[in-house]
Amino acid sequence: MRVNRQVRLRARPNGIPQADHFEIIVAPLPEVGDRQFLIRNDYLSVEPAMRGWVSAIANYSTPVGIGEVMRSFSAGTVVASRHPGFAEGDRVMGMFGWQDYAVSDGSNVTRKVMEADLPLSLSLGVLGLNGVTAYFGLLDLGMPRPGDTVVVSTAAGAVGSAVGQIAKLMGCRTVGITGGPVKTALCREAFGYDAAIDYKAGDIAAALREACPRGVDVYFDNTSGAISDAVLAQLAIGARIVICGTASVASWDPPPMGPRVERQILVKRARMSGLLVFDFAHRYEEAVARLAAWVREGRLTYREDIVDGIEHCPAAIAELYRGENLGKRLIRLVHA
Repeated sequence: MRVNRQVRLRARPNGIPQADHFEIIVAPLPEVGDRQFLIRNDYLSVEPAMRGWVSAIANYSTPVGIGEVMRSFSAGTVVASRHPGFAEGDRVMGMFGWQDYAVSDGSNVTRKVMEADLPLSLSLGVLGLNGVTAYFGLLDLGMPRPGDTVVVSTAAGAVGSAVGQIAKLMGCRTVGITGGPVKTALCREAFGYDAAIDYKAGDIAAALREACPRGVDVYFDNTSGAISDAVLAQLAIGARIVICGTASVASWDPPPMGPRVERQILVKRARMSGLLVFDFAHRYEEAVARLAAWVREGRLTYREDIVDGIEHCPAAIAELYRGENLGKRLIRLVHA
């Protein structure tokens, strides 16, 4: 008899959620009602944004409740359907949670995965939230022009690596900021960055001056904190800053008080924009089509860091923030 293993939020974290904030329970297989269908999840995603999803502090989404299945993007296959729009065998991606199976009426489906020639796992990475975030954040908000210098923090990550490569496709010069020699080498050799800065190795400001002698035209910010302070001090006139994440800040209650950036924004006539990919939901297919074409052509590469078994879920967010992954972190489910 099939059962449904679920990862539920056991306690509210203060900062980055750890393994003991979650528990794995075994529930009955959900029943499929009228105009519903059953999804067998094959891959579960791990996102930096999950820290905010479980936080009690006001965010852009309602916090996951204590005792609820952990919210997550997942990709899987429809195995039973009483819905006219979804058939058995359809591959789907959406907000199905950290669990083996999910019943849906279609409202939490982001898209049917139609790229049969590409791995389903890509729908959670370079053809999913990460790639689409990079695509719209850079092209719509960063507005790169040929010859621009584009600086990306967490440059070896799932979003950052896509940003760097798309910027190169747009004719830009790219500078990646990451941690450690392995990841700086990955930035240069796998993702084509013109320069890679190891923020753990010393003076970031000096390294940026050397790598960006004409200043920074576009900054794609995934970190906030000291790294961003160093980049913002070296903006070029007319720079665009895209705020995608704040991974370096463990808690925003109270908010950390860093340098004031208003004068830099004023003097450089720069623009700073916040980015939530959900604002571009109506254009999702546009991005996926272009990203998939680049992948097929070998112009956009990616890395996946896949571990097998739902038992890896509870510790996965903390591991992500410790930088233990090399590539998009996914949990692959093994079904009996």
